[in-house]
Amino acid sequence: MHAIIQTGGKQYRVAAGDVIRVEKLPFDVGSTLEFPNVLAIFKDGEMLTESQLGAAKVIATITGNNRAKKITVFKFARNKQYRRTIGHRQHYTELKVNEIVA
Repeated sequence: MHAIIQTGGKQYRVAAGDVIRVEKLPFDVGSTLEFPNVLAIFKDGEMLTESQLGAAKVIATITGNNRAKKITVFKFARNKQYRRTIGHRQHYTELKVNEIVA
């Protein structure tokens, strides 16, 4: 069984036991979260109907709050003597999906 949840303006396909990275959430490591924003649940190859999704939720535990690898952004305009180099590290929260309650 797997589900599609929405958090941080993005959608994620999750199953029990999965570890995913989402946009940074303001909670401590080890805390348990419930995602009531379940968009779809797939069970035995069939999608559950909307009436069955009424009380559906995904329960996950925060395993870490970190920063991703640095990406380098380089801007360049030829013949103008223009060069800019900046870096960026995105904050993220790592979640371990415990169970999907349908």
